[in-house]
Amino acid sequence: MKIAIFHDYFGAIGGGERVVIEIAKCLDADIITTDTDAVNKIDSGVRVISLGKTIKYPGLKQISATLKFYFCDFSKNYDLFIFSGNWAHYAAHRHHPNLWYCHTPVRAFYDNYSHFLQKLPFFTRFFFRVYTQMFRVFDRKSITHIDQFVANSHNVQMRIKHFYNHESDVIYPPINSSKFYFSEYGNFWLSVNRLYPEKQIELQIESFRMMPEQKLVIAGGFSQGDHSAKYAKKIQTDIPPNVSFLGEITDAELRDLFAHCRGFICTAKDEDFGIAPLEAMASGKPIVAVDEGGFQETVTKETGILVVPGVLSIVSAVHQISENPAQYHDACIARAREFDISVFSEKIRKKVNEMSKIS
Repeated sequence: MKIAIFHDYFGAIGGGERVVIEIAKCLDADIITTDTDAVNKIDSGVRVISLGKTIKYPGLKQISATLKFYFCDFSKNYDLFIFSGNWAHYAAHRHHPNLWYCHTPVRAFYDNYSHFLQKLPFFTRFFFRVYTQMFRVFDRKSITHIDQFVANSHNVQMRIKHFYNHESDVIYPPINSSKFYFSEYGNFWLSVNRLYPEKQIELQIESFRMMPEQKLVIAGGFSQGDHSAKYAKKIQTDIPPNVSFLGEITDAELRDLFAHCRGFICTAKDEDFGIAPLEAMASGKPIVAVDEGGFQETVTKETGILVVPGVLSIVSAVHQISENPAQYHDACIARAREFDISVFSEKIRKKVNEMSKIS
């Protein structure tokens, strides 16, 4: 079968983009996307088709991506279509058979709506309300064209049921555990995430401000035109000397950081799934994560510590693990292998084969 994967954009590399790369490799599929600026940061070797650039302004970026996917037509070029992200599924109305590998319904439209609204300037709130109401209508209409739903976690599966009233299968995102390795328990903790408000990176910074003897390295960036530019600038304006930002880095550089860090920290609010903690585990590194969302499906007491999202609890967990991180090594490696690409490949191929028989 000739398979195409529609994904929102490749303007920055995060967990969603890494999953799309692995699906493309597994199924020998093409990727159809917008904003391909960051493709060269991935040692992927996959085929990428660009729909062009989006308008780099919050709100307009999402609208322009939606329109590019809605009006594109590859229906005669492929036998099966997979959607990934929040806007790519707007191509579903003319691309069948299809499945949506859903990382989450748009959180600013649904479960995070009130939280997102409160953070906006007063005069911006009216426009956001109108924008959200309009897009909810379009969003729910678009998903009526989805043939199959696949959730990336049980957490997201519950959101799909609650907001869309659709059942879905769960296939956890993969990691290629063989690419990760252990070198040492070094003198720094690592954080890898997009610089988005929902990642609650300020919690990490304030925690390490209280631990001047510990170092924190934060890797990751953001796409131009996303809602996070002001947040990214804000959190980098007043940081303690023991915290550093690296921005976007290559896969090889990231694996080297995993290999040499002392432990890994993640604070995202109700994370959809969270692939970076598993990559850290594949390198034998223990995790400190907030006790909510997808982290509850991956982090165990043998592989790290789940904490309430507060500075004091994070500080306590970092100190506890730092005393003897090596005790977590074997359990972390074993846990990561449960999410290996081989497990994912078998499940996604099975789902594709089922769909090909139905079609």
